[in-house]
Amino acid sequence: MTQSRAAWFFAWTLLAPAILYVLVIVAWPLVETFRLSFTNASLRRTSDYVGWANYERIFDWRFMEIIIRTLTWTFFSVLLKMIIGTFGAVLLNCAVPGRNLFRILTMPPWVVPMAIGIFMWGWMYNGQFGMISGLLQRFGFVDGPVAFLAYGRSAFWATIVTDVWIGVPMVTIYFLAAIQAIPRDLYEAAWTDGASRWYRFRRITLPLMMPAMITMSMLSLIATFNSFDIIWILTQGGPSGSTTTMIIDTYSVAIGSRRYGEGAARAVVICIFLSLFCVAYFRMTRRLARMDRV
Repeated sequence: MTQSRAAWFFAWTLLAPAILYVLVIVAWPLVETFRLSFTNASLRRTSDYVGWANYERIFDWRFMEIIIRTLTWTFFSVLLKMIIGTFGAVLLNCAVPGRNLFRILTMPPWVVPMAIGIFMWGWMYNGQFGMISGLLQRFGFVDGPVAFLAYGRSAFWATIVTDVWIGVPMVTIYFLAAIQAIPRDLYEAAWTDGASRWYRFRRITLPLMMPAMITMSMLSLIATFNSFDIIWILTQGGPSGSTTTMIIDTYSVAIGSRRYGEGAARAVVICIFLSLFCVAYFRMTRRLARMDRV
């Protein structure tokens, strides 16, 4: 009995730092955010309980547009990262001269500080001095300068392109590691049977990469959904709110307008969305695990 208690005490002593970290860094901020979402907290020293007023206020047609815009922005950004990352990983896995050099050249967008890379893209999108507008004019695609960040639709896609440029290297390297973990015997057996490259990619590479693709898509989805730097540096949610996502709207309300209660309510909604994504991810991984056992 004494040994059992000693083991129990030793185990909880080892777990205590992790438990304390979770309570202080994760649990307490979540609970405090949830509490603030039911108040009219602002710069005033005191705040009053307002019930569901903050939630009722945000769920109007404007916020629904922001939700749809956020989901659209996240979907296309993650989709392009997955597609480009998959084919990039396949190409980097090919036995070609200078393969190591090509692998190194995929890293700069990920290694360069994000703010510097975003400022570079902002300069390239400039209508008067930007490289993209200059090339379009030089080759005759447009008659005059094109300010990509000055119009809603072009600004929306410009932010997606920038996010894809920053995120593709990580996806590519992750998928490359997944491809290299596939046994070479499978490819050799398929090649011996006369299978084409496309057949080997479709029947061997993609199925065995699926767990890695699901995991990376989930991580990329969460990071993209919460992406703040790219949109804020390029457009600050403009023009006319055309690039305002849920995280930008939350920052503008909570920090810009100092309405902490409403901002907390928006943060709670974001947590709910991300929680739903996580639930879908875990269900998908369990389904894949059952398929592997079968």
